[in-house]
Amino acid sequence: MESCLKKVESRAKYHKGQRGTDHEKARPVTVRPKHCHCQHSHTCSCRVVSMDDAEECINHAAEVARQATHFDTSGSHSAAIYMYRQAAEYLRRATILGISSPAITERIQQYRNRADVLENNETQTQSPQVIAEKGQNELSRAHFLLLEAFEEDEAGNVEEAVELYSSAVELCLEACKNASNAKITDKLRKLAEQALSRAEDLKASEKAAAKGAEIDSRTSEKSQCQKVSPSRAIPPLGYGNIVDANPQPKGTPNTARKSGLQLAGKSEYTKEEVEVLKRTSNINGRDYVPFLAIDLREKFAFSIPFTDKDGLLPLAPKQKKNFARWARPEDISSDPKMIEVVDCFSIKQTCVSDCSFVASVAISALYEKRFKKRLITDIIYPKNRNGDPVYNPCGKYMIKLHINGIPRKIIVDDKLPVGHHGELLCSYSTNKHEFWISLVEKSYLKVMGGYDFPGSNSNIDLYALTGWIPERVSIKDKDFNKEATFRKILDRFHRGDVLVTVATGEMSDSAADRAGLVPTHAYAMLDIKEVKGKRLLMLKNPWSHLRWKGNYSEMDQVHWTPEMCKLLNYDPKSAQTFDNGVFWIDFDSLCHFYDVIYMNWNPQLFSHTFCTHETWYAKAGPVRDLYNVGENPQYSLDVQCAGGSAVWILLTRHITEIEDFRNNQEYITLLVYKTGGKKVFYPFDPAPYIDGIRINSPHYLCKMVLKEAGTHKFTLVVSQYEKHLTIHYSLRVYSTCPFSLHKIRNLCKHKHEVTGKWNGETAGGCPNHPATYKNNPVYQFRNDSDLTCFRIELKAPKDIQIGFEIVCVEAKNTQASGYFSRKQSGAYRSGFVVMELFDVVAGVYNIIPSTFYPNTEAPYFLNFFSSSPVKVNRLK
Repeated sequence: MESCLKKVESRAKYHKGQRGTDHEKARPVTVRPKHCHCQHSHTCSCRVVSMDDAEECINHAAEVARQATHFDTSGSHSAAIYMYRQAAEYLRRATILGISSPAITERIQQYRNRADVLENNETQTQSPQVIAEKGQNELSRAHFLLLEAFEEDEAGNVEEAVELYSSAVELCLEACKNASNAKITDKLRKLAEQALSRAEDLKASEKAAAKGAEIDSRTSEKSQCQKVSPSRAIPPLGYGNIVDANPQPKGTPNTARKSGLQLAGKSEYTKEEVEVLKRTSNINGRDYVPFLAIDLREKFAFSIPFTDKDGLLPLAPKQKKNFARWARPEDISSDPKMIEVVDCFSIKQTCVSDCSFVASVAISALYEKRFKKRLITDIIYPKNRNGDPVYNPCGKYMIKLHINGIPRKIIVDDKLPVGHHGELLCSYSTNKHEFWISLVEKSYLKVMGGYDFPGSNSNIDLYALTGWIPERVSIKDKDFNKEATFRKILDRFHRGDVLVTVATGEMSDSAADRAGLVPTHAYAMLDIKEVKGKRLLMLKNPWSHLRWKGNYSEMDQVHWTPEMCKLLNYDPKSAQTFDNGVFWIDFDSLCHFYDVIYMNWNPQLFSHTFCTHETWYAKAGPVRDLYNVGENPQYSLDVQCAGGSAVWILLTRHITEIEDFRNNQEYITLLVYKTGGKKVFYPFDPAPYIDGIRINSPHYLCKMVLKEAGTHKFTLVVSQYEKHLTIHYSLRVYSTCPFSLHKIRNLCKHKHEVTGKWNGETAGGCPNHPATYKNNPVYQFRNDSDLTCFRIELKAPKDIQIGFEIVCVEAKNTQASGYFSRKQSGAYRSGFVVMELFDVVAGVYNIIPSTFYPNTEAPYFLNFFSSSPVKVNRLK
């Protein structure tokens, strides 16, 4: 044991940090406990370790420590940090396997301490406090004001241009008083002269144009000018960016173009929908209004740095522990940029528990880079003429997020939390001068109530970022089709149709440590391949460190044959030198260790869409809809199918309180019936065509594939589990063929309720017992007009089988199509039974409610709903 320890000490002298840039390849080898616990049914690369392998751990620790020392002295600190921690891990495992001593324990602590010191130095080096020369920041803001003025000038917006030019002049002249050197002063004066000259020219030309004009002419001009600046209104229905009816200003980048989806319905909102969107615009006490085309003219240029009126975001506990100050990009970078390059590998999560959001940002960035489609940069403002997001020295940004049914406008300033060592305490880019990741994260977390984020899932986060259709697939579900799922992802991912993340479930610490995975954690899927019959996925841990340790990990010496390395363009030895959180994993291992696959689908796969926004009041209907769904929101869906069509329906519950998001107890789903678009009352009669699973996610997706050509009519029913609260929701249909969606309205507006009880002699039972049936209660009503619609409901305790009969006593026209002599409510049911009658002819009718068995005593409610008023009397 002592000889083993000497190997470590002789090969790994302890060095203090020096600077350099070279990275060399290292080869740490994974070692597992004696009995492998990966539980793979396929060939496992985990080596079985005997007692003798404890010395091998010591040997590996010595080798890795030697490489850590080399990286440390050469200045490659990121690699050194990783290697020191690997060396400490090997020594820790050696102690578990039986080789233990105070010297080894001390050495473990030394390696960990050195890694911590280097990490602190690294973050301090990456994010130093930048002290700009006096006047430099004002010069940057003046430049930005001037650029904004030029845009308004070219667009013919004289008033706005003059205002911006004037602000630039004032800023430059004020900054000249405190500028630190003559060079900056000269630049400020030249900018002021340029802005002043152009402002005076514009004022002069405006006066010349107005000279001699009549007062009413000027009034008319003013009126027309006011029309060009549309007021905020609730946007029209539709998918994607919301476009006002008013034309955009000249020179405005076409970032609000409509998608190729055709709207399958009216483009105006109803009053009810406007009210829903208004109510759910207030989230966590702040208003997030719909994103409109007029917002492309949002003012971003100011003479002083912009400060968000909503104040600073609340910090998470881990942030508070290390928090030093709030800083703007100009305080921590000498050359701040919004975007240097859109890249998934530069994204790093820190101490905020938003792994699913960071994973979502990563795959959105990868998609944009790979398919050249603005997925993430499209939501960031301000932009330049090319539509690229730009750094704003004035500190104001606008982010467009899909929240509560529609795209919404999120305004943030650029203040970011910084730690004691100058490190950012939020997600950031390893390209140290770019800040888009930090600001997009800040905007999303602002909506969510602050950095103390309760956690989410990538379906929710990706939908907010992109508006792509969320689908959740549970790997542990008994109906999970492993083969079909892999084929679908493999095909659609490479076509650019889908974004994919995966998430682990609960794990013990020991199982997570062996696997190299994080429990209940989201991972971005960067690639998927099938090579030589092997099904592989490339994943990224948002932490940008800590990787999978099983099959096809960088330490797997069994599966990474030279041929596989070549086919996948992967070098495990090179990957061993630096942990960036990216790894390959086989699909079998993924299905064993992970719980959920989240897929977000490109809505451009569909050609037609329509959305409606509604409120479901808590008082409407029973708490649980096990017996009656008649009072649930219902919709008629008519699909004109040419054959082989897809129809997807997305139900989204609006969330306005962080506690609702944190402790989500509202379980929602969508039921689909083949009932010709007619109202459904009994949840299982007829049986649902699609019986949705109630989940406590804001999104529920229902998918249908229609193979037969023709018209397909469905009834959609929104359902909750144990409804206690009023909810607001959006229902959106996507289809590859034309369709129409309409809410099934209640035609019976008039209600008359009576209460009663089957008691003693009046508990006569059903018609199967004629001797006692006649003793049941009898109610009578008169219908004075033809074509009246009725809905009659009978309710009783759930353990009682009930039904009723309606008998025509007198009819005005027995030849009418709506005439009947008697009707039964159907099979006797537990606790609830209903009958609908249409085109009922004028006359007198008796209602006889009954239980199935005689002598069954119970209270009941008999409700009459009708399209015109009726009076109900009890005869006996």
